[in-house]
Amino acid sequence: MTAKIPCAVLGATGAVGQRFIQLLEGHPWFEVVAVCASERSAGQSYSGAVDGRWKLPTRIPENVGGLTVKECKPADLNARIAFSGLDAGVAGSIEEEFARAGYAVVSNSRNHRMDADVPLLVPEANESHLKAIELQRKRFGRGLIVTDPNCSTIGMALALAPLHQKWGVEKVGVVTMQAISGAGYPGVASLDVVDNVVPYIAGEEEKMETEAKKILGKWSGTAFEFAPVTVSASCNRVPTVDGHLESVSFSLRAQVEREEIMEAWRTWKPLKALKLPSAPEQPVVYREEADRPQPRLDRMEGHGMSVVVGRLRECPLLGWKMSVLSHNTIRGAAGAAILNAELLKARGYL
Repeated sequence: MTAKIPCAVLGATGAVGQRFIQLLEGHPWFEVVAVCASERSAGQSYSGAVDGRWKLPTRIPENVGGLTVKECKPADLNARIAFSGLDAGVAGSIEEEFARAGYAVVSNSRNHRMDADVPLLVPEANESHLKAIELQRKRFGRGLIVTDPNCSTIGMALALAPLHQKWGVEKVGVVTMQAISGAGYPGVASLDVVDNVVPYIAGEEEKMETEAKKILGKWSGTAFEFAPVTVSASCNRVPTVDGHLESVSFSLRAQVEREEIMEAWRTWKPLKALKLPSAPEQPVVYREEADRPQPRLDRMEGHGMSVVVGRLRECPLLGWKMSVLSHNTIRGAAGAAILNAELLKARGYL
């Protein structure tokens, strides 16, 4: 490439928006040229708008800190991609407005995930779903919308995808232990989560039970065909900063040996030939230790883009069970969206 693709970040002052800014610094393909947020932030420099609220351990990139924050309107941004970290309360109509204006909207928000023509994209698992963009042309013309899944869904889906592609997954039971950063900022009140576990996250169980079917399903050419997988989810908030840990039980449609499952994970590298900058060399990393994965020790595997699996063993109810860990604000949010944009670029959609 002789020039980087110009990008805008929508909801740039929020938790996911900040992670977009951090991960896009020095990106070889993309460059942030515009930051957008609410009316109360508009008109300020980005550094001024997030003063006291920048919550990442790295500094605000110099090329972004001096940008003037604009309202979330598509006019005069001079960008091709709009990365959306918008709150779901406002994301739906704003993202559609940007798509109609010709932007490639790559969203972390939930609003369009289950739309009949919008890919719920996990590049390693369902690249073929990009073909749905051709149907979107009737709505948006040159623009498009692609979404990434809920932060708790994506780790489970990545661990199951190579097994589903090889043998078919039939039933899944999942219990999550989700980090507080998944609630955004300021998120969960300290008096609610310190020395505690909250056994309810609004809408989370429903998302896991429906989104996984779309991700593991197929695009028929005219519609998404959901995978015939039954998912039962129980979601909990725990006092961990980053990293969603999940206990997953599952049944396969064939009798397989443990080593066959391990080999399926080891050899599953569907994006290797594309050399996408954010794609981990090993999407699913298995840890043999009896007490791994752990959020503090394993969440940055593959720069936060790999899912880490451990404790694969027989389950007396469904056949198999395992522990799955993913970094919820990288692979489960901004990093996943950036990888989606890289795939769009590699496949000619930008």
